[in-house]
Amino acid sequence: MSGFISTTPAEREAMLARIGVATLDDLFRDLPAKHYRPKLDLPAGLSEMETWQYLRGLSETNLDLDRAPSFLGAGAYRHYAPAAIGHLISRSEFLTSYTPYQPEVSQGTLQAVYEWQSMVCALTGMDVANASVYDAGTGVGEAARMACALTRRRRVLVLDTVNPGYRDVLATYASGPDIDVETLSAWHRNTDGTLGRVTDFSTSIDASVACLIVQQPNFLGWLEQVEGLSAALTAVGAILVVIADPVSLAVVRAPGEYGAGIVVAEGKWTGGPTDFGGPLVGMFACRRDYVRQMPGRIVGSTVDAEGRKGYVLTLATREQHIRREKATSNICTAEALIALATTVYLSHLGPQGLHEVAEQSIAKAKYLANEIARVPGFAVMATSPWLYEVPIRCPRPAAEINQILLAEGIIGGFDLGQYSPDLADALLVCCTEMTPRADIDRLVRVLSAI
Repeated sequence: MSGFISTTPAEREAMLARIGVATLDDLFRDLPAKHYRPKLDLPAGLSEMETWQYLRGLSETNLDLDRAPSFLGAGAYRHYAPAAIGHLISRSEFLTSYTPYQPEVSQGTLQAVYEWQSMVCALTGMDVANASVYDAGTGVGEAARMACALTRRRRVLVLDTVNPGYRDVLATYASGPDIDVETLSAWHRNTDGTLGRVTDFSTSIDASVACLIVQQPNFLGWLEQVEGLSAALTAVGAILVVIADPVSLAVVRAPGEYGAGIVVAEGKWTGGPTDFGGPLVGMFACRRDYVRQMPGRIVGSTVDAEGRKGYVLTLATREQHIRREKATSNICTAEALIALATTVYLSHLGPQGLHEVAEQSIAKAKYLANEIARVPGFAVMATSPWLYEVPIRCPRPAAEINQILLAEGIIGGFDLGQYSPDLADALLVCCTEMTPRADIDRLVRVLSAI
């Protein structure tokens, strides 16, 4: 932990005198002049009040999601957070500067983590979950490392329909232990401009593979064909790793039901705001027989000497708890506060409420897609089943469409040209239960005028 404490002129003079130099410039006289104190064109200083007014004015130029329609998803989804979440996670028992780092000091926090783990297992259909990892991206990297440790192999397969940000983190994770990451193409563009999916990866799956990583639903919004993948991988001693979406798990099968060995998900959007992406919280679950290679911490339930129920840190495979060479990863903490927000959200909604969130999101996305498909020059590109996010073909580059929408006060979709040059004319648009029909109609009117 670190902070900044300013020094007074008198304190600076005392320190310089103790060092034996007259001025601050003398302290850095050994630095070449061209590298020391380059000219900065800075404005005149402002008072605290003036600074606050200036920054407040800048903030007012931002588009507010409560006022501007938004159809942007691509890994960050806006769901309604009940007021109970903010109230409960702000209680002094939970909200401390050390909350993410030391859940073991409080029975209340330990119990909350235990409930989080139980809910993650219920959602994913897996046997055991940890106290959380930093986010879904690090979870993907940890899953690959874990699979390599379990299989004693170094080859990881990942579909190119996995979120590109997650694949970047995976590449970073793999660079240290020399894990060989191979990306498999899971989509293609048909002659009519629609997108088709690739489902046969048998030529790449052999006894050298540690795991195959898939996202369900994938980054392009549709559902991957996961049937048979686990059997094909198990036949060669490999593991199926699935990146799931918590809300979608209310309406689609849990990864544990189709043979996943490790499941990762981003939990932030169930209970947390889309605050520029962070802080996040990664769900991480696996089969019971894999638990000794799981990163992070696991909270367990027990009874004390008097028979009273209690909670305890059962497994902590970080280098500070065990011999460094036995540590499973460098995940040394848990995003306990964000996990608590998700736990409160899931408890508040319950299975039926989460199902309703998913159903509303799907219904609104279907309405959006149907309306856009009626606009000349636009078309739905997905040919596979999809939920609440779908790629749309545009008559002009997607970046231009987004600029037009922005000028009208609308936040458009994700420009898929950033994902693949072959999709420069494609927007990935998303709806959640927070998307009103009036916003969809407004979007369609603007697109119709292009």
